[in-house]
Amino acid sequence: MTTVRSTLPDDARKVACEALQDTLVDLLGLSLVGKQAHWNVVGPRFRSIHLQLDEVVTAARDFADTVAERSAALGVPPDGRPETIAKAFTLPAPKEGWVRDSDAVQMMVEALQDAVGRLRERIDATEKADPVTQDLLIGVTAELEKQRWMFDAENFPR
Repeated sequence: MTTVRSTLPDDARKVACEALQDTLVDLLGLSLVGKQAHWNVVGPRFRSIHLQLDEVVTAARDFADTVAERSAALGVPPDGRPETIAKAFTLPAPKEGWVRDSDAVQMMVEALQDAVGRLRERIDATEKADPVTQDLLIGVTAELEKQRWMFDAENFPR
């Protein structure tokens, strides 16, 4: 069996790949909860929120691919198996059944806010270990913050 060798020292690779794996779980989970809400949202703002949820899903899936490929490039196989995501995902998610438009928006605000908070911790952790991974995480954070802002603006005024 051939292994991909990393250009990073082992300790730096460990820090970077843990950050990448945790981010992969968050992104794949966000794509799943976004789709769940997308399929089940109801209410007067159905169409706009339905479409907005797809924007988050697309961004999360695209970034998940980039994050997973970065991990592979560093010599650590990414783990996006359903059982891994189910076991490790802890961001807010919609309840079973129909989801009121305002509840879907609030759930996404909270999920995105939590994801951004975790990403910022990973950005700090990867600063010295691997600036390339840090840069990737900064880009993911910028997009998720934008999406959080857009959802938060949907529920104004409260």
